[in-house]
Amino acid sequence: MSVAENSKVFRILAVDDTQDNLILVQTILESEGYEIELVSDGLSALKKVEQSSFDLILLDVMMPGMDGYEVTRRIRGNPELKKIYIPILLITAFHESSVVEGLDVGADDFIRKPFDTDELLARVRSLLRLKESLDEQRKMARQREDFVSRLTHDLRTPLVAADRMLYLFQEEAFCKISPEMKQAISVMIRSNQNLMQMVNTLLEVSRFEAGKKTLNWESCDLKETAQEVVSELNPLAMEKQLTLKVDTHKLDSLGDKAGVVMGDSLELRRVLSNLVGNAIKFTDTGGVKIRLSEEPYGPQKQTYLTIEVEDTGYGIAPEDQATIFERFRQGKNKRSGSGLGLHLSSRIVEAHGGKIEVNSVIGQGSKFTVHLPKNTEE
Repeated sequence: MSVAENSKVFRILAVDDTQDNLILVQTILESEGYEIELVSDGLSALKKVEQSSFDLILLDVMMPGMDGYEVTRRIRGNPELKKIYIPILLITAFHESSVVEGLDVGADDFIRKPFDTDELLARVRSLLRLKESLDEQRKMARQREDFVSRLTHDLRTPLVAADRMLYLFQEEAFCKISPEMKQAISVMIRSNQNLMQMVNTLLEVSRFEAGKKTLNWESCDLKETAQEVVSELNPLAMEKQLTLKVDTHKLDSLGDKAGVVMGDSLELRRVLSNLVGNAIKFTDTGGVKIRLSEEPYGPQKQTYLTIEVEDTGYGIAPEDQATIFERFRQGKNKRSGSGLGLHLSSRIVEAHGGKIEVNSVIGQGSKFTVHLPKNTEE
């Protein structure tokens, strides 16, 4: 992939503590039209990468002070550099184990000294093609995310306007209407609100995936939030003659801070509303129960707030449970929605350092469990 093959001039950083090796690499690569910068130690390489953009790094493994493995490790561990992909080609004179170590810390390929010119150029071209491919994929992903974000914003305006106009019709603001027409308008209002909820969910998912979602950290009393969600959704449960209850007895003896975590109260409320709303939606007989407790969880057995939402509904097939939190994964039930609600709930819980799980048996019901760390900090 020389300049003759591609109009872009690729910038390559070569790192080696031996000046003769640098000059050799520079001569070979510049003859192919690449732009080369040379540094002789690992620390200088890190500074260069942070200050300038490169399409490829050729990195000698054995250097005094900071070897090639450590340079690779620091580049791959830098949060800012994770936003872009820079292939790293290790140059080593050692045996197979050194290659394994290099690949483990994040290098993409290797070449042994003394290297053949054609082999070096072939590996460079291969890694640059890989970078171009990944860069193009990321560009397309960003364009898709921007499109979704703009689309959802544009959709919300007419939906809000339609919602307000329908309410005015229902309230007979313009003229008297028949009971049959009122009933029809009520159906239209519910459908419009369902569509609005789908648009809002899609907007929130796109914000998370674009890295543009900002959480407002504060002290959240989820015991209180759970009671509010139940009060809000209880009319839906009553329409279906279902029971809807909150069980907090395991928190009652733990003091004022029981049920309190650091987090975004609106987003955590969204999770609870989604889980309870789904439980009501997929349950025809029996009821839905929300349980809150605090207990050790995870490998360190730290204290987590655990929220269980259990129903007596249809249940979820094992094959669906494995993918239920993935984006646009719809269940086989005819009442399944867009497949975004649980994905968004999962993203919110993970952003709070927690985990969401599902356990279900067909014909017996489902239980969604959310674990949130008590020591989550901003």
